[in-house]
Amino acid sequence: MKVVIIGGVAGGATAAARLRRLNEAAEIIVIERTGYVSYANCGLPYYIGGVITDRAKLTLQTPESFWDRFRIDVRVRQEAVSIDRGARTVSIRRLDDGSVYAERYDKLILSPGARPVDPGVPGTDSERLFTLRTVEDTFRIHDFVEREHPQTATIVGGGFIGLEMAENLRERGLDVTVVQRGSHLMPTLDQDMAAILHNHLRKHGIRVLLDANVAGFSALDGGIRTALAEGAPLDADLAIMAVGVAPESTLAREAGLELGLRGAIKVDEHLRTSDPDIYAVGDAIEVKHAVTGKPALIALAGPANKQGRIAADNICGIDRTLKGSQGSSVLKMFDLTVATTGLTLRAAQAAGLAADAVVLTPANHATYYPGSESMVMKVVFEQNTGRILGAQIVGGAGSDKRIDVIATAIHAGMDATDLTELDLAYAPPYASAKDPVNMTGYLIENILEGRVEQVGWSEALELAACERGSEASPVLLDTRTADEVARGSVEGALHIPLDELRERLDELPSGRRLLVFCQSGLRSYVACRILTQHGFSSANVSGGYGFLEQTLRDGALPPGGTGPCGRQV
Repeated sequence: MKVVIIGGVAGGATAAARLRRLNEAAEIIVIERTGYVSYANCGLPYYIGGVITDRAKLTLQTPESFWDRFRIDVRVRQEAVSIDRGARTVSIRRLDDGSVYAERYDKLILSPGARPVDPGVPGTDSERLFTLRTVEDTFRIHDFVEREHPQTATIVGGGFIGLEMAENLRERGLDVTVVQRGSHLMPTLDQDMAAILHNHLRKHGIRVLLDANVAGFSALDGGIRTALAEGAPLDADLAIMAVGVAPESTLAREAGLELGLRGAIKVDEHLRTSDPDIYAVGDAIEVKHAVTGKPALIALAGPANKQGRIAADNICGIDRTLKGSQGSSVLKMFDLTVATTGLTLRAAQAAGLAADAVVLTPANHATYYPGSESMVMKVVFEQNTGRILGAQIVGGAGSDKRIDVIATAIHAGMDATDLTELDLAYAPPYASAKDPVNMTGYLIENILEGRVEQVGWSEALELAACERGSEASPVLLDTRTADEVARGSVEGALHIPLDELRERLDELPSGRRLLVFCQSGLRSYVACRILTQHGFSSANVSGGYGFLEQTLRDGALPPGGTGPCGRQV
């Protein structure tokens, strides 16, 4: 059997190695257009930032090491230009001399990856405008920084690559501005959770421009100007274009293979394309989202590696299927961790799911043990079943651990009750006896079983603004201590500390709904249980005042605005 693989890196290189482990007799050829067949693409920004100092460490395997260990024929700086499906041949161009030759295959694996999105604005050919996708791109940026010693940088795009570049250039002492077309950075976050990230970047001296459209680029004397559709242009010593990626499916399209979402290669659960002799893996393919069951594009290294293994298994006669991908990811931003899995609340609702979310602010381990750090967790669930749909965690140490547990729960189809029963490792330096994941389950369970009602801050502020002062309007009740309230509260809120609530119930307005908050949402839940059992109508404001502070500071939840009753909030 002869297998030709178009593209290396995560999916292609993994498939090649797995094929050899399964079939010692197969002839395996890998065609890679760059000079590097297997490299740490997720580590590229950290070489530019000086965290990784040895460029050789970016290369995981070379053509020589692939041959020595696996007897795999790796041909770098060669590009597949066409596929003759009838003859089962691939036309390949040698980039060094332009010559073209044909290579026959029994099975073909396409792993072409993704290409940077072209923003379609003038000036993208500027020598001071860079993209970051390959090792060669990395060396160009690194060498430019070493040679020119830039002081300022403009990053266009607020996804993984853009933010990792922003962090690493800032760590090198550059003044950095991040320009984002949408309302918030990181589309894998809801806007309220992204507010925490925005504030953290500003704390570290990075300027964040949201809802900003780039109109073009132009050269300056020793610099580059980024023109915006509105507002003053941004002048810098260099600019990084990181507005996203699109599936590299040109070869598949020209070969007549079926395409799917945004031109991605359509595959079945075995990673077969519409041609049974051609498989496809990685960033170029359309996958089934593990939560919605709908087509999705998930350009991440983890799924690509798994897909490469599954494709190799099926080629070797092992019946293996890809159940779906849920897009679990984690991002380091200075000393902050941003981790996500599954659906955001916005995405879940857009998919037609009856979804809600809980927000909590637990510590990563027992607070009496020195060094505890807090995290903000937003976990999305299905209202009628309690099924876990997604999670976002922004915080310190331990955030990655919890996102992995919830990712596992989503993969297993768990619900809130399952989370409450998870038996997770505990010792004071590592966790709490009731882990944040368990606490998430308790919160959702209490809502589903009717023990407490929940409202978000937007809804709470709008409800409190409706007919403010009337006998029917809801009342905001702050259950924090006097010292906490002195540091900030919501205008017009009634203040009764939780520990005084039972003795001061007669101060509460009768017949009016109480929207109860504390700093994090825990004390206000206890208050709601007291109020409910004394005949009051109440709802817990999700996330507490600490969450409101973050969103107000960023403008993600404006303090002013028109509520449903036409009154100013």
